[in-house]
Amino acid sequence: MTCETIKTTRDGDVLVITLNRPERLNAAPPQMFDEISAAVDALDGARAVLIHGEGRAFCSGADLAARGERSIAGGEGAYQALTGSYNPAMLKLSRLPVPIVTAVNGPAAGIGCSLALAGDFCVMGESAYLLQAFVNIGLVPDGGASWMLARLIGKARATEMMLLGERVHGPKAAEWGLVYKSVADDAVMAEATALAHRLAAGPTMALGLMRQGLAEALDGDYAAALQREAENQRTAGNSADAIEGGASFLQKRKPVFQGR
Repeated sequence: MTCETIKTTRDGDVLVITLNRPERLNAAPPQMFDEISAAVDALDGARAVLIHGEGRAFCSGADLAARGERSIAGGEGAYQALTGSYNPAMLKLSRLPVPIVTAVNGPAAGIGCSLALAGDFCVMGESAYLLQAFVNIGLVPDGGASWMLARLIGKARATEMMLLGERVHGPKAAEWGLVYKSVADDAVMAEATALAHRLAAGPTMALGLMRQGLAEALDGDYAAALQREAENQRTAGNSADAIEGGASFLQKRKPVFQGR
């Protein structure tokens, strides 16, 4: 796949997506999210996804300086960009059947913050930060941020991030439970890569069902969760990885999952 705003590579069973506009701190025009969407459509057997930014930023937000027929300037332009590019990509990531790791090596602002939090595991550098900057320019959070933040950290802290528009650095984000882990800046990629490979070596079908179950549990009731778990257990239990898991347990050895 030929891309202009991202790079895609394969590292074993991990699909690596690199946001590749370092001269703009990886500011995201709609095209970037179209390319992310196409990249995850082409998993081609990948069993985990790792998303990170080139250079000194993860993603500084939507590219407000973008021009041309896909400009996001003005309310109507923003609406068209969100409904046509940003939101479909975010929804696709949420429904992916494999785990996602995001490595935040610098600013993750606006839609970049939403993208960082789309990871099942977000690894942040100590000096990296998440920022809901919209209040500073008279706009409102997007990319699913209002949904994510309220569920991840509760109403009070979500309100703080959205209405005050202040940076939340790695250590505070980890303390709040907003992200998986904060590590030294120079350790972010190593930590995130190791985690992505660990997930890629896991029982892929079960991990995908866990992702789906967690997402549905956020909006469903207890009885529905119990029924969904039973159905997912039946599906997972019929997989080759579950058979291998049971055999390895009985044989007292480490399982070797094949993603089937």
